[in-house]
Amino acid sequence: MRYISVFLILLVFGCGAQKTEETNVVEPRSKQDSLLLHPEEMKYLKNIKQLTFGGNNAEAYWSFDDKHLVFQSDYAEWGVGCDQMFITDWRNDDLKNNKPQMVSTGLGRTTCSYFLADNKTIVYGSTHLGDKNCPAVPERREDGKYVWPIYPDYDIFTADLDGNIIDQLTTNEGYDAEATVSPQGDKIVFTSMRTGDLELFTMNVDGSDVKQITNELGYDGGAFFSPDGSKLIFRSSRPKTDEDIKVYQDLLKEGLVMPTDMELYICNADGSDLRKLTDLGQANWAPFFHPSGEKIIFASNHTATRGFPFNLYMINIDGTGLTRITRDETFDAFPVFSNDGKHIVFSSNRNNGGGRDTNLFVAEWIGG
Repeated sequence: MRYISVFLILLVFGCGAQKTEETNVVEPRSKQDSLLLHPEEMKYLKNIKQLTFGGNNAEAYWSFDDKHLVFQSDYAEWGVGCDQMFITDWRNDDLKNNKPQMVSTGLGRTTCSYFLADNKTIVYGSTHLGDKNCPAVPERREDGKYVWPIYPDYDIFTADLDGNIIDQLTTNEGYDAEATVSPQGDKIVFTSMRTGDLELFTMNVDGSDVKQITNELGYDGGAFFSPDGSKLIFRSSRPKTDEDIKVYQDLLKEGLVMPTDMELYICNADGSDLRKLTDLGQANWAPFFHPSGEKIIFASNHTATRGFPFNLYMINIDGTGLTRITRDETFDAFPVFSNDGKHIVFSSNRNNGGGRDTNLFVAEWIGG
């Protein structure tokens, strides 16, 4: 469950070319780069491609061979009422004119799909066993708090690319979701309410050998393994004051969390050597390891005064070297590097015609 914030804006930046430091030669830029990238973003990204063109599209993750992406979308023109899972051959598919293959059941609400190492199987969370209909979205609260729902019907499943469920990996009461797979293909990390709080757990890809990783009060979620599988990066909201603890626990009783104050934490894959990585304030989330294993890319609104914009940043795993990557005026999030480190996929409100759509973009990564 890594929900999308959407805002009203049209982003069109102009730029012609970039000078490469190594050769001192001006590198021509594609029309798409000139249209979709801010000049400062060209230090890190090139040959950007917009993949989707409507609805809310997010959490795109690469197959192990980098040939496909699996992602969640609520695009009504694809015949869904809330988030379902789709797969795309990102290099060749035309999602502007064609519906991609749906790989979830079409029932309930789904979240956080991820490929297994065979490139033929995915893991994802779904509420369909509790109700075949889309679960209700929380109404706007009188106290003005922005909240995420923690649907108790979520369980984790594996499925083939025809949408057939292979196995149910979790059977505990309450929320089990946010599953991602280690780069070695042997472990899954996920978030669960099975202890009465939202903690991280790991398990084998067949659901066996479940181990609790975190145990401190607060929401721990959105975890990813490092490239060598030895570490985990995740987001957390950990209340400290009596007032904040009460707010967190009262919301949790309603099946809600408030994601407006989150920082990033890093630990070994067994939960040891846990430490806080960021202390920026506001919402820092959607972290993912750089291919080197020495840096983290993530989304943050820590410089915002109105709750947005969210942009992509990078930081060293020792907490130094904070660097801004994108310059969007509304929303960039869910950055994920391809397994070969050559590309990055992310979600953005840019180029949405001034509406509310959040779309997927892939670009070559040239940021080192």
